[in-house]
Amino acid sequence: MNASSVPRKSWIRRVLNPYTSAVLVLALAGAGYWGWEKFGAGRNPRDLYQIATVQKGDLEDLVTATGTVQPRDYVDVGAQVSGQLKKLHVEVGSVVEAGDLLAEIDPTVLKATVDARRAGLRNQQASLLERQSALELATLQAQRQRNLMAADATTKETLQQAEAALRAAKAQIAQLQAQIEQTESTLRADDANLNYAKIYAPLSGTVVSVTARQGQTLNANQSAPTILRVADLNTMTVQTQVSEAEVSKLRKGMEVYFTTLGGQGRRWYGALRKVEPTPTVTNNVVLYNALFDVTNTNNALMPNMTTQVFFIAASAHDVLLVPTSAVTMQRGQGGAGGRGGRRERAASDVEPAASAASAAASAPAGAASGSRRRDRTAPAPSAQVGVVAAATAPAPRGDTPDRFAGMSQEERRAAFEAMSPEERQAMRERRRAMREAAGDTPPSRPPEAAASAPRRGATKASAPDAPPAAASGPVNRGTTGGFVGNAGQRAPRRGTVKVIDASGHIEERQVELGVTTRVQAQVLSGLKEGDEVITGLKPPPAAKNQAAQQGPGGPGGMPPGAGGTGNRGR
Repeated sequence: MNASSVPRKSWIRRVLNPYTSAVLVLALAGAGYWGWEKFGAGRNPRDLYQIATVQKGDLEDLVTATGTVQPRDYVDVGAQVSGQLKKLHVEVGSVVEAGDLLAEIDPTVLKATVDARRAGLRNQQASLLERQSALELATLQAQRQRNLMAADATTKETLQQAEAALRAAKAQIAQLQAQIEQTESTLRADDANLNYAKIYAPLSGTVVSVTARQGQTLNANQSAPTILRVADLNTMTVQTQVSEAEVSKLRKGMEVYFTTLGGQGRRWYGALRKVEPTPTVTNNVVLYNALFDVTNTNNALMPNMTTQVFFIAASAHDVLLVPTSAVTMQRGQGGAGGRGGRRERAASDVEPAASAASAAASAPAGAASGSRRRDRTAPAPSAQVGVVAAATAPAPRGDTPDRFAGMSQEERRAAFEAMSPEERQAMRERRRAMREAAGDTPPSRPPEAAASAPRRGATKASAPDAPPAAASGPVNRGTTGGFVGNAGQRAPRRGTVKVIDASGHIEERQVELGVTTRVQAQVLSGLKEGDEVITGLKPPPAAKNQAAQQGPGGPGGMPPGAGGTGNRGR
């Protein structure tokens, strides 16, 4: 035995005496208990999640836009004749009735023209009388020559001259009659121009603008000068511009309301009258004009007012409401934001919480981001492309064919291109079966279920043990059935929510949804009032402290005018 090892062993025995060993064991036990308490092994699962309560309320699926208020009926009153604006009888704000005198143009030149035309007409009428007398004389002379010719008392040439004079007299009378008709028509036009010198109100309403001044010379030969505008303010039209992404939600007759900046939350209601087919394009932004009318009670609405317009695409009243972030839509149902064709994961995706509860409190953020990245793989648009993507993309564990195991993306693509058509078809079948099996698996499990949940193959076998969704609460479709109008109805959609009780037990339920917005969704069945659902994970303490330091508006605080909610009552 080496002599130097004897003192070392004796030193170890002196250090590890019974007293020191007991202290060391107690220290390790205390550290373990502290870690057990610190990292959630003994914490209530309710401390891990953000929880919301199912409540009753009203819900509206809205299409928002901005618009301006304009009178539905208005007339730009102009001058039809040229001249000096001699008298203006109204001003802005004057209330007029149809037929009231608004303005007068100097009629001096117009009166002179009418007088000259009337004098010319009288001259032509006198000439007509003269020609009629000449016609009578020519008629008598022609008849006399015919009688003489019958008695062989005159020459044939004399008879022909008499008949020619008769025809000339008739033609002169016809010419004068035509000239008289022309003069009368011109006189009527001159009389009308003289009447146009006085401008009358074409409709009852209010003078909303005056563009000409008294004494101003108006030239109606080049363009029709506008003097003022008269508008009927009893009925107003709201002109809104709706983006091309939301114009498909609009339909004729749908309910719409709007507020104004100075309306103190008052709402004006109307029905959509039409959507103009020709859009307005500004900086590559396509906007469609939507028009609706509203009764202007007490003239509270003024022209050119700015409005915030809300088209009610769907509504439900006194129904059960659940936060949209708590719902995970089923495959093909589409998410709350309108995405369909794949299995959507809402903000209530709590799968990362299993690793957070079993590993460390700081892990949920990374786990959540990784889980969401895995679920964002969308199916390819065609079978061929889908198989290529499936062969080249990293597949979930246990789903990758043996021949692609351990290969890089480039190697997988090359191996797939080298496969025969029969092998590709077989791979399509396997991939299709994998996708169908994945579609029947719940997207996430709470931490309590993660330890005791069966594997994928046992999911359907355990389904009968769960209580049916219909037993969780009565069907509540609200007073409107969840939808407004036949044109806007959509079939109810289905999804899943995580329900948590007071003891922290988590249960996954199937729910049927009606009207859905980006914030809330109407629950038709599967939940009852007072149920608590999981909407997401609570942020770690570090994130809370950072958010508190930044304030509600971010690093710069809340922007001006963004705080609070306005009074939007009727």
